[in-house]
Amino acid sequence: MDIRILTEVLKGFGILSDELSFVPIEHGYINDTSRVDVSGTSEYILQRINHQVFHDPEKIQKNIDLALDKLNHETYHHLEYLRSTEGRTLFKLGNSRWRIMRFVKDSRVFNTTDSREIAFEAGRIVGLFHKLTEDENPGAYEITLPNFHNLGYRFREFINAIDFADHLTLMEASAEVNFANANFPVINVIFNSELPLRICHNDTKLNNFLFNSENKALCLIDLDTIMPGFLIYDIGDAVRTIANPASEDETDLSKIDFDVERFGSFIKGLKSSGVALERSEIESLPLAIAYMPFIHGLRALTDYLNGNIYYKVNYAEHNLDRAKNLFKFTSLALQKKDLLWDLTNRVFG
Repeated sequence: MDIRILTEVLKGFGILSDELSFVPIEHGYINDTSRVDVSGTSEYILQRINHQVFHDPEKIQKNIDLALDKLNHETYHHLEYLRSTEGRTLFKLGNSRWRIMRFVKDSRVFNTTDSREIAFEAGRIVGLFHKLTEDENPGAYEITLPNFHNLGYRFREFINAIDFADHLTLMEASAEVNFANANFPVINVIFNSELPLRICHNDTKLNNFLFNSENKALCLIDLDTIMPGFLIYDIGDAVRTIANPASEDETDLSKIDFDVERFGSFIKGLKSSGVALERSEIESLPLAIAYMPFIHGLRALTDYLNGNIYYKVNYAEHNLDRAKNLFKFTSLALQKKDLLWDLTNRVFG
């Protein structure tokens, strides 16, 4: 991003300094994010909201502000967004909306982990997020991304993409197309149960957790997707990046695995938070672990068939490789479904 633009945005928030430096943060697929250092010290996180994905940034920020009023606890770090010189969380420059969050000192993120301690802590923070927001009225929150985790909707998008994809693209993706068609009816039965509507983070991959230097989880970050949803979304998304030792960009499928012990640690952490789960939620958890990697894989595959128009990619087959990766983990989760149920039932009873 242009340094002059970034500096102008900071001025809009009243931040004036001759010793500014900007460090891009690359792990997000949607927004443009940079860490802002002042005189060599990390002070802020600066984001430009992707208005092609988030069409109404004001509604996104409304949801964040509502949730942050509740996400303030002695064991859950309260994130602080700065106000512009006009007293607003969002700052407009040209056609872009920007915001700044105060950098959390001595914090870090992980893309993957082999630690049961990290898995436990992640489960505890997901549970605490839901415990702190359990009395919120979902009707007070905006639906900022309609059908975000709606598998039926995503499957229809996938079918439409098949109809318009060229022959060579379909040939390259034939195995993944067949996997999606075969497993959609297997996984979509999760909604045969009545699941309670909650306020969800909706993007709980591991690198959206902040940890301190002692590996204690502090809070969830990247809050743009906060809106009504189901607990299975937040649990499934976390587990797919905690139980798997490989990142979702890994192309060597032999490195993709499902560590059942880290899953067990996550579930124990979830229980330790004191969050109250309904029976339908507990019974849905094993299939939820397959649901989230499947829907992410389906979306990546759909984007590949559509010509890579949504996710950031580094090469033409990037989304296809993501789909292969995520479908491999989906397959492992389905194979272990009975074992996952035994572990879940043992913890929650």
